[in-house]
Amino acid sequence: MYRERLFQERLKTDAEKPVLAVDLQDLRDHNEDLGRQLERAPMQMLPLLEEAAATVMRDLGAMGGEGEKQLRDVQVTLHSSTLFGPTSLRELTAESVTRLVMIPGIVTHAQCPLHKAAYLMLQCQKCNQMTKVPCNNGLDSAHVPRNCSLGDGACGLDPFVVLPAESRFVDTQKLKLQERPEDVPTGELPRHCILIADRALVDRVVPGTRVTVLGIHSLMSSGPKGNVAGLGQPYIRVVGLQEDFSGLARGAPVFSQEEVAAFRKFAAQPDVQDRIFGMVAPQIFGSEDIKKAVACLLFGGSRKRLPDGVTLRGDINVLLLGDPSTAKSQFLKFVERTAPIAVYTSGKGSSAAGLTATVVRDASTREFYLEGGAMVLADGGVVCIDEFDKMRDEDRVAIHEAMEQQTISIAKAGITTVLNARAAVLAAANPPSGKYDNLKSAQENIDLQSTILSRFDLIFIVKDERNRDRDRQIAAHVVKVHANAGAVDDKTEEQLEQERFLKRYIQYAKSRVHTRLSPEAARVLGARYVKYRADVAKAQASGRGSVGSVPITVRQLESLIRTSESLARMTLQETATEAHVTTALALFDVATMDAVKSGLTEGITFTREQIAEVDRVTKQIQRRVQVGGRVSERRLIGELTGLGIREDLVRRAIVMMVNQTRELEYIQERRQLRRVA
Repeated sequence: MYRERLFQERLKTDAEKPVLAVDLQDLRDHNEDLGRQLERAPMQMLPLLEEAAATVMRDLGAMGGEGEKQLRDVQVTLHSSTLFGPTSLRELTAESVTRLVMIPGIVTHAQCPLHKAAYLMLQCQKCNQMTKVPCNNGLDSAHVPRNCSLGDGACGLDPFVVLPAESRFVDTQKLKLQERPEDVPTGELPRHCILIADRALVDRVVPGTRVTVLGIHSLMSSGPKGNVAGLGQPYIRVVGLQEDFSGLARGAPVFSQEEVAAFRKFAAQPDVQDRIFGMVAPQIFGSEDIKKAVACLLFGGSRKRLPDGVTLRGDINVLLLGDPSTAKSQFLKFVERTAPIAVYTSGKGSSAAGLTATVVRDASTREFYLEGGAMVLADGGVVCIDEFDKMRDEDRVAIHEAMEQQTISIAKAGITTVLNARAAVLAAANPPSGKYDNLKSAQENIDLQSTILSRFDLIFIVKDERNRDRDRQIAAHVVKVHANAGAVDDKTEEQLEQERFLKRYIQYAKSRVHTRLSPEAARVLGARYVKYRADVAKAQASGRGSVGSVPITVRQLESLIRTSESLARMTLQETATEAHVTTALALFDVATMDAVKSGLTEGITFTREQIAEVDRVTKQIQRRVQVGGRVSERRLIGELTGLGIREDLVRRAIVMMVNQTRELEYIQERRQLRRVA
């Protein structure tokens, strides 16, 4: 098999260097001692393997009648289907130095390729003697002798000059590998390690790529200065690079025939959607609609590329907005644990650079390079942002492009580039006052601009409503969860197995199923979108609509398309039917449309006592604001609360005077009120 590969590699041009990929398991099966020796002393064994491969390829070339033309070097790369030795950056110790290691992680930084000497050809300026000096792989440099061996000292010190034309150079690249977020213990920083790739392994990955690195654990020698030759910074010399699945075309997961059969059997069940919804955060009571939205986010719609090169995102963004203690953060933690690729962050502790990308200057070369942030590292997965409302405005604006175009444009320190950020966003936020106010629109409660609200496909308003029967059910569920916490039983194992199955099922669906809308489903969606727009326009024209509430635009139509495609993808169907569209519309009605209607005042009723209190506050407002006069809403509320009137009563009176009696109207971007009657 390997001889056939070498026979094909010998036909490559000079620009395409011959590469032979060797499976370690094949080597062990052929000669177990040889495989063990390669793992223990790879620095000595790899050159022998490459020399043997070059010899075989030369013999194959001679057999083909090409003779000396095939005297070329062959790079041997290694790969393995199973992890061995230290399996994380935290397990790398002094015991593994000079040994073969296999480490998974995320590439966060890739420098520009450099050229490193494989060997240098030196010439003495006095006697013209030629000397060949080899240079070790990795970060080791060549040692140029200071004296000529034939000159007997007459040539003096440092007589050699380098002949670049006679020397041989290879491409090399410096990478930085970071621990995967799911492997970092709570409360600790992720660890990094330098990678050195050469020849065919150069320019194989970009920042944000999840890889499994097979390499030699080495030390970067500090040199003889200060007598610290025995100390050095650890790095990994890469001899094999495998890209992990990212949910996109740059990687492909591997599934066994048994897994594929199990997935097909699972998808053929008539209640497969309900079973998937039941697997989402089973420890959370109720919130069935949010569980459906989270399931749609995990599967996502189909990413499309138009003939003119424009791409349409398939990832679904979800915003959970509402009262504290409504399990919003628990949904985020579940997605982080279940999604094939996920990054969890908090809005208060995230800057614009941390979410997108930052420009860093290399300490040795003094050159600038990019390091990807959370959106780049989660490329092909999900970004979970908690406390979304606590983010600074300038940091939140930085992800506008990433949420819709799914790219991050950088123009800093002379670096102008575009990074991929093809990730779904699951955000959780609280109202500014700490509790959701039914008399305010969704935008006023979350204090976000419509530009960011329109980028969320589904917006859920989560309220902590007081209901005796529901409170009793929630209390029983929470007590049961705490009572059974830590107990190892069959049910716990079953839940863990369900999570593992769901993660693999999501991987399979996203990589193998590319859903499109049927013509009938497209017509239903188009008609419903037109109705949504007409209803909102009619409500706002009649004065019942809040101008700053969640907008209904073409983005919401695309949201419905993505949601319908994700529902079809759950069942491994290539076509989204009217049934999937109906489910998506029902979900959209209880999510985003409910948020839109939260800005409508129709249906707000007051008790007799509330009406009397509001009338009393209304008279106070009429005394302070004459007809045609204007006043700041914040100042008006401050004056009335200073008289001992509750703030909620003042806001109720303002709402009634704006939307029902039409005595007041908002001006100056809703910062001031003007009395019109």
